[in-house]
Amino acid sequence: MFVLVEMVDTVRISPWDFHKQLNDAIAEELNKKLANKVVYSVGLCICLYDITKLDDSFIFPGDGASHTKVHFRYVVFHPFLDEVLVGKIKYCSQEGVHVTMGFFDDILIPPESLQQPAKFDEAEQVWLWEYETDEGAHDLYMDQGEEIRFRVTDEVFVDTSPTGPTTATEDTAAQPGQSTGPPPEAAVEKKQAPYTLIVRIYSHSKNILYSHSKNTHSEPLHSALFIRMIYYFIICHSIYHSHCSQSHKHFLI
Repeated sequence: MFVLVEMVDTVRISPWDFHKQLNDAIAEELNKKLANKVVYSVGLCICLYDITKLDDSFIFPGDGASHTKVHFRYVVFHPFLDEVLVGKIKYCSQEGVHVTMGFFDDILIPPESLQQPAKFDEAEQVWLWEYETDEGAHDLYMDQGEEIRFRVTDEVFVDTSPTGPTTATEDTAAQPGQSTGPPPEAAVEKKQAPYTLIVRIYSHSKNILYSHSKNTHSEPLHSALFIRMIYYFIICHSIYHSHCSQSHKHFLI
């Protein structure tokens, strides 16, 4: 899930930071520049791990800051394909189920990767699994906030670097009184995520948490087993103490 990536960058240290240790000042600048940022084809940068090499620092004419070429390793969130992760359902839409891991939200389970047969409830805005049993079909809802296991199947990187404005050519020059702004569809263009994980539900259905109904939210499926284990533990604990108490009484007698 997390990997160490070797990087090289030239770090600029402002004059008012010269009183700091060079390593500390560079680490602060690197985290300020990279932390919580997506590097194309690399992943989501988390924090600096260590600095492996520092080249000589230079001060260029007209700039009082120092410039240092730095070799360092950075902690990056970049799950490998087929890795199984745990997250929570953020919300559902026609595109699929959107999952969050707290620090990373751009995770999508497309409809074809849900457990089948699945359908989207327009009224409740949730996906549900029509689970077949001997007693008939039961609708298991994928509620917001429920934990879910998923397997990474693909990743999508999008270059979101800013681009310059489109210039009007001579043959399409704006006429007097004509608006020169972008068309309405361009003005409301949907913002794309720089890094998206495409995943599918983990094949072991018992590790997926559902609610049987929107009105009566049941406990997670694995909670019943946990409660049963606690119940058996209490019984065994009571029997053990009862046996020890009887043995102690016999010893006193």
